[in-house]
Amino acid sequence: MDNDNERASPRSGDRALVLHPFIKKSDKLKIRDPEGCLAEAVSLTAAIELDVVHSEVVPLSSPKPGKLFGEGRLDDFAHFVEQNEIQVVVIDGPVTPVQQRNLEKRLQTKVIDRTGLILEIFGDRAQTREGVLQVELAHLSYQRTRLVRSWTHLERQRGALGFVGGPGESQLEIDRRLIDERITKIKRQLETVVRTRELHRSKRKKVPYPIVALVGYTNAGKSTLFNRLTQSDVFAKDLLFATLDPTMRKIDLPGGQTVILSDTVGFISDLPTELVAAFRATLEEVLEADLIVHVRDITHPDSEAQKKDVFDVMERLGVDVDDTDHYLEVLNKIDLADPETAAFFKNEADRKEELVVMSAVTGEGVPTFLAAVEEKLTKNQKVLRVSVPVEDGATVSWIYRNGTVLTRKDEEDAVILEVKFAPEKLGRLEKLPLDIL
Repeated sequence: MDNDNERASPRSGDRALVLHPFIKKSDKLKIRDPEGCLAEAVSLTAAIELDVVHSEVVPLSSPKPGKLFGEGRLDDFAHFVEQNEIQVVVIDGPVTPVQQRNLEKRLQTKVIDRTGLILEIFGDRAQTREGVLQVELAHLSYQRTRLVRSWTHLERQRGALGFVGGPGESQLEIDRRLIDERITKIKRQLETVVRTRELHRSKRKKVPYPIVALVGYTNAGKSTLFNRLTQSDVFAKDLLFATLDPTMRKIDLPGGQTVILSDTVGFISDLPTELVAAFRATLEEVLEADLIVHVRDITHPDSEAQKKDVFDVMERLGVDVDDTDHYLEVLNKIDLADPETAAFFKNEADRKEELVVMSAVTGEGVPTFLAAVEEKLTKNQKVLRVSVPVEDGATVSWIYRNGTVLTRKDEEDAVILEVKFAPEKLGRLEKLPLDIL
């Protein structure tokens, strides 16, 4: 089998073997179940429509520097790959460039690690120009580290007469230079996109509407909740990374205040550094948010570990996860929980104001959730009673858009409103044709 540096990406329908290396010494400290990790790896593999023929947890006392696995296991895997015509072996964990090269030679098939798999999924899901550029940037940054793989064509030297390479420039150096040039070009293109995003953000600040950002582990139900609240049709499916590009919509809270709801890309454990860096501009919506809503799948056996993974990514982005005034946790999928578990979480939510129990599918708990969002956003606002002439519909409309109306009384010549206003709105009130009672 000829080895190529530019191996084709896995194709839909390719037969795959999924292996989760379980390093017994270090993994004892982890809170994740290895079988749960394997199940997630299988779901990730299925997300790019590979046919998973077999999957297993592979216990290791310590990883082998050159080939990751011991010789005996490698013999077993090589035989299985040959007998079952496996086209892709997915290693659910980090694999060094040298290990990847040696495994591909030994198993005679394509090998990708967890980072490579997630990059493939992101590449498949990106829809907008920004998303495509971010994925390509992340993929090139990752691929650049793989250029130490010494395939035959990388060992050839280009002479002084070559059109691309200089005197004695190796194919490896040419590949690295071309990748660096492409990375520089993409970064310039992304800077334009970021400037456009910042313009949009500055326009929203002038309105201004509070931003509520939905975050959570992939497949926790963020997009389903987003669709229910906004009556949108953002793609939502029981599939890891079903959505990638961020979506924003305006919604009105029960008190009449308008907010912008943002659905961001789902997080995942061991999210590649390349992706965190590449998607920082997208995830900056989280940094700008007035309220972060963390959507959790409470029926997942690794729900607590997933929460930690989300917090880890947010901390890497610079979000203060301990700021409970700007944080709300949604315990989603309560409709799928058994009665005992559901009762436990409902009791927890009754005791803690930052918790809400709900089902984005059935709508159970949505009114409570909206009330909790409103309470968080208006916590530091001032309550005023104002009187507006009954014929001044424009002022009444402005009050509903920019404040939270608690009570309303329609009199013969005036509308009496009890309203919560953010401090920055109070100055505008003095210019409006109304009386503060």
